[in-house]
Amino acid sequence: MEVLSNCPVCGHPFFSEFLKSKDFFLNKDEFTIVICKNCGLRFTNPRPDPIEALKYYESNEYISHNAQKQDLLNIIYRLVRTFSIRRKFLLVNRYCSGKTILDIGCGTGEFIAYCSKKGFTTTGVEPNENARKFALDSLHQNVRPESFFNEIYPGSFDIITLWHVLEHIHDLNGRLEKIATLLKPSGTLIIAVPNSNSWDASHYLDFWAAYDLPRHLYHFTPDTLKKLAFKHGFNVKEILPLKFDAYYISLISEKYKYGYRNYFHAILNGIKSNRIANKNKIKYSSLIYILKHARE
Repeated sequence: MEVLSNCPVCGHPFFSEFLKSKDFFLNKDEFTIVICKNCGLRFTNPRPDPIEALKYYESNEYISHNAQKQDLLNIIYRLVRTFSIRRKFLLVNRYCSGKTILDIGCGTGEFIAYCSKKGFTTTGVEPNENARKFALDSLHQNVRPESFFNEIYPGSFDIITLWHVLEHIHDLNGRLEKIATLLKPSGTLIIAVPNSNSWDASHYLDFWAAYDLPRHLYHFTPDTLKKLAFKHGFNVKEILPLKFDAYYISLISEKYKYGYRNYFHAILNGIKSNRIANKNKIKYSSLIYILKHARE
């Protein structure tokens, strides 16, 4: 395990406990989320080091890396993903200044495959070997391991996307520094992360599935994401909701809390979360942040 002595966003050395929760997904290990007393960032601390963390992804149940499994939850996940891919592309197409896209943490590659069909020059980076192999062999996508970051020329991409990926990255500042160099001056960075200030987070508390300990290392709010972006030379131009996440996260949270998937309660809680967020736009279960270089 590694212990962070300073906040990854502001460097402040003093934190307080935010909550304790478990790895409900895999082995029931308990972890602590702390909150920085200066900037308010919530992050998992202590946490597995990068090598130790790999074992927490080693499961056929890990849906983002599993393109084959056919149980109901996976079927729902893939139906929603198909819809979401179209929406993501429309968003990318709206903000892009060119046709080169890098998707970091691309999983099994469905999103970049869709972009490729629409005329984009696509590249994916994915650390999971099985997911990468599927993207290469089945979808014929240019998906590379993380070592590929060292081979990319600065200013290579018009748009860079991280869909529910930033919260997994150990070297948060190093990765954003690299992204800033890889993006063209007029380029766009799109980041989607869970929102730990959402209604469903406050409802499910330590059973909230989007804490996903210890795979999720950071638990962003709009305020802390903006601070992180500014630190690396980006301005947040727009914040958009991922409304389906309220239902999906509620469904998994129901299982964590009660031992089974109560679809009815999950739907009701998803509706409630989105209704509350309709009045306060930064309360959605997950948010998409549109970022530009600060000089733009």
